[in-house]
Amino acid sequence: MRKFEFYNPTKLIFGQGTLEALKLEVPKFGKNVLLMYGGGSIKRSGLYDKVIAQLNAIGAVVTELAGVEPNPRLSTVHTGVALCHEHNIDLILAVGGGSVLDCAKAVAVGAKYEGDMWDFVERKAAPKGALPLGTVLTMAATGSEMNNGSVITNEVTQEKMGWGSVHAFPAFSILDPENTFSLPRDQTVYGMVDIMSHVLEHYFHTDGNTTVQDGFCETLLRTVIDTAPKLIEDLNNYELRETIMYCGTMALNGMVSMGFAGDWATHNIEHAVSAVYDIPHGGGLAILFPQWMKYNLNTNPSRFRQLAVNVFGVDPSGKTDEVIGLEGIEALRSFWDSIGAPKVLGDYDIDDSEIGNMADKAVRFGPFGNFRKLEREDVVEIYKLAL
Repeated sequence: MRKFEFYNPTKLIFGQGTLEALKLEVPKFGKNVLLMYGGGSIKRSGLYDKVIAQLNAIGAVVTELAGVEPNPRLSTVHTGVALCHEHNIDLILAVGGGSVLDCAKAVAVGAKYEGDMWDFVERKAAPKGALPLGTVLTMAATGSEMNNGSVITNEVTQEKMGWGSVHAFPAFSILDPENTFSLPRDQTVYGMVDIMSHVLEHYFHTDGNTTVQDGFCETLLRTVIDTAPKLIEDLNNYELRETIMYCGTMALNGMVSMGFAGDWATHNIEHAVSAVYDIPHGGGLAILFPQWMKYNLNTNPSRFRQLAVNVFGVDPSGKTDEVIGLEGIEALRSFWDSIGAPKVLGDYDIDDSEIGNMADKAVRFGPFGNFRKLEREDVVEIYKLAL
């Protein structure tokens, strides 16, 4: 285990009826609120009206930014920053899933920067501050409600990249599982794939003495595997939604990954795909992660063996680590198939025509991945396996 520091200032407000907390939390920051949300599902579900009622009750002055995209665009960030300046915004309130939250984080830091927020994504500058951010989560997936990371798409250059800053943590996040009831089956599946992928990115590392952290990760994976088939058949089950929502937060708030560096190559590979084709992030991960695993099985077969045995219950008797590991990978693929996740890039009508372009985007900052460094040619081969 490597030495580490842990810091997470987000106040997590979890459970049924917690939207009422808006009346206590918002006034701490001021009355001018930028309300950000996506394509209108919060209006159809009634959540929008509930949020507005809470804000009206405390006399908040609300400016709205609707229509945040599933892969949030830099142009939308620019619009949000302009609104913050125009209306002297005190607090950004993001109501939605990870895309809305990611966009809100970018607006929050962009509003305190004289240049273009994309400078942070390109590593040309680092944020020095941010407007306060509160969130009301409607989709369990990204963990953005309790971390400092964000992913933004530059639609002009067709680049989708992650960034992070200590200034990007939400000040508070309200998580009521009932607010995820309106999420359709396919989006629910994508969210659960994303959660599992975050845990797997942690799991594949090269640091030693991480028995406790491995156990955390394995428990999260087993819990999603146990819960997912039940949830997709009973989308309004509060306890199942609650379990998945908690898993999503814990998978990427830093609690299970202290003391080691996860891999994160697959996320980088997927970002390049959805930058070009604008596909759902969770769908892309479902396609690519098993192929990354197969491609890297021989890097450390014992790591794959541990996953196969401890998470998927593979019988190791009389088998090599490579065989056990491969059975674990196939078990993951079969599980994602069983809940309706996509399997190949062809499921999104993606062929080999943009493989070189996507590989170039993936290696924008050079070789990447901590479990095994990937070069451009490695990325090309993984894309080919995923066709």
